Amino acid sequence: MTQVTRIFDLLDRYREKYPDQVVVAGKANGKWTTHNTKEFMGQIDALSRSLLDRAVSKGDKVAIMSANRPEWNVADYAVNQLGAALVPLYPTLSEKDLNFILSDAEVKLIFVGTAQLQEKVEKALSVNNINLPIFSFDKVGEKETIHDLIARGKELETDLAPYRDAVQPDDLLTLIYTSGTTGTPKGVFLSHKNVLSNVIDSHKLFPENYYKAISFLPLSHIFERMVVYMYFYLGISIYYAESMDTIVADINDVKPDGFTTVPRVLEKVYDKIVAKGKALSGIKKALFFWALALGHNFQEPRKNGWFYKFKLAIARKLIFSKWQDALGGNIKAIISGGAALQERLARIFWAADIPILEGYGLTETSPVIAVNSLSPTGLLFGSVGKPLDSVEVKIASDGEVLTKGPNVTKGYYKNEEATKEAFDEDGWFKTGDIGELTSEGFLRITDRKKEMFKTAGGKYVAPQVLENKLMESSLIGQVMVLGEGKKFPAALIVPSYDDLEGWAKIKGISFSSREDLLKNDQVIKKYNDILSESMKDFGHWEQVKKFVLLANEWTIDGGELTPKLSLKRKVILERHADDVGRIYAENAENSNQKKNEADDVHLV
Repeated sequence: MTQVTRIFDLLDRYREKYPDQVVVAGKANGKWTTHNTKEFMGQIDALSRSLLDRAVSKGDKVAIMSANRPEWNVADYAVNQLGAALVPLYPTLSEKDLNFILSDAEVKLIFVGTAQLQEKVEKALSVNNINLPIFSFDKVGEKETIHDLIARGKELETDLAPYRDAVQPDDLLTLIYTSGTTGTPKGVFLSHKNVLSNVIDSHKLFPENYYKAISFLPLSHIFERMVVYMYFYLGISIYYAESMDTIVADINDVKPDGFTTVPRVLEKVYDKIVAKGKALSGIKKALFFWALALGHNFQEPRKNGWFYKFKLAIARKLIFSKWQDALGGNIKAIISGGAALQERLARIFWAADIPILEGYGLTETSPVIAVNSLSPTGLLFGSVGKPLDSVEVKIASDGEVLTKGPNVTKGYYKNEEATKEAFDEDGWFKTGDIGELTSEGFLRITDRKKEMFKTAGGKYVAPQVLENKLMESSLIGQVMVLGEGKKFPAALIVPSYDDLEGWAKIKGISFSSREDLLKNDQVIKKYNDILSESMKDFGHWEQVKKFVLLANEWTIDGGELTPKLSLKRKVILERHADDVGRIYAENAENSNQKKNEADDVHLV
C-alpha cells in the first residue's frame, strides 16, 4: 500500500483501494454528474501536464475562486503534485483584499468557477494593470477553460514522476489568507505534513459503514478541505450540493452517511422542525413536544438509564425517525465546527439518533485541534472533545488555549512579525481562545480572547456564552453582545423573522413592514421577556440589559459575516454605531432622571 506523506499520495492510495467507484459528483441545473476513479485521476494528471506546459513549477502559487465542484479537486491535486501551492480565494472577497492576496502570494495563474467570478477577477486585476492567465470551470465566451487545459494535457506525454518525487512533506501545500476582519489578510503557511497529520488523526473517528458524504461548506476554508482529503483517504464518495438553497433536496437525493456543517445551519434545521411541530394538533402535537423535552434531557450515551432509554426508543420510533428521514435516512455522524454549538442542539440531535460531533480548531492548525467522537468515552456535551492523538494542548495562566503538534503552521507568509506574535517563548501556538481542560481530557472553549471585553466596572464579559444562550430562543436569528467600557452589556438582535411573524399572527398583531413590527409594544415586551429568562443564571455584571432589534439580517455578501458565518464584530459595530449610541444614551438619560428625582426627594 502506498505510504501517504504528501497530499497527492492519496491519489495512488485511492487507485489501489478503490479502483472503480464514484470519487466525486457535482450537480448543475438539477442534474448530477459523477466521476469514477479512472476518469477523475486521468483529469488530474492531464491538467498537471498542461500546467507544466504553461511553465507552472515547484514553488509557484496558483489561485482558485469557485464554489465547491469536482473541478476544484482536480485543480487542487494537479497543482500540488507539481510542488506548486494552491491559494484559495473566497468568492465574497473585496476588491482590495483580492488584489492584496494575488500580489502578496505572487500568484502565477487563476482558476475561477463562473463567468461572474471571471468578471470580478478581471475587474480587480485591471485596477493595478495586472495581467494573469484566468481559466474558468464554466464556458465563458471564447476564453480558455480548465477543460481546454485538460484536453490539451491528454495529448502530452510528460512523465510526472520526477515532479512528484521532488515534493517533500514539509513543502508548502497551500496559502490560506485570513478574512482580514481586523486588518490586512495574513497568509497561513500550511505544508503537506501539516494537513496530512490532521487527515490521519481524524479519519479514525469515522464509522466503517460511512460511504457517501455531501459537501456544501466552502472548500476555500481548511475545515472542509481537510475533511474532503479525509474522504479520499477513506474512499468516501463526495457529492457537492448545487447551492445552499438546494441542500435539503440534494441531501434527499444523495442520502449521505454524513456531512460537515456550521452551527447556524443546524439551528435553522432545528427551528424548522419545531415550527412544524407547533403546527400539529391534538395527540400528535403532544407527542412531538414530549419527545422534544425528552431529547433535551439526553445525556452522554453511557450515562442514560434504562428507563430513559425505554422512553427514548418510543420517541425515536414515533417522532425522531421523521427527523432522520428528512436528512436522507442514513446519517451516521455530522461534524460541526467553525463556531460554538448550542449544547441543547447537540443533545436533541443525539437523542434523535443523529450524532453531532463538535470539534475545534483554526486555519493555523490545519484545522482540527480537538473533536468529540462516537467512542463510548469520546463525547462530553458542552466541550469540543479531546485533542487529536498527535496534538498537545495546555492552558496558559491567563486561560488561553495553547497547542503544539505536526498540524501547526510554521507561520505567516512573508510576515515574520505576525509569526513571532503567534507563538510563545516555548514554541506553543497561541490560539486566541479562552478555555479549560476537564479531568477526563476534554477541552472546553469559553470565548475568543480578543472578543472578551471589560465593562466600565472592570469586569470581564465573554460575549459568545451570552450569545449562545440568547440563540436558544427560536425568535432570535442572530445576535451580537457588546459593552466594551460601558456600564453593562447590550445586544444587537436580528429576529428570526419567519418565527416572529408567525408569533405575531397568533397574537393578532398587524403590521405593514418589518420596521413596523419591531416597533410594536408586544414584540418589544416579548424580547424583554426572552432577555430576562436567558440571563437569569448569569452574574449581574454579565447580564445583557438593553437591546436593539434590527430589520436586516447579517450576511457574507453584506460584509458582516466571515465565509464560515462568524460575526465580523468590528464591521457590525461600525455600521450600528448610532443604535449602540442610543442604547447607552438612553441609559444615561434614565440615570440622570433618577438622580434628579432622588435629589428632589432629598430636598423635600
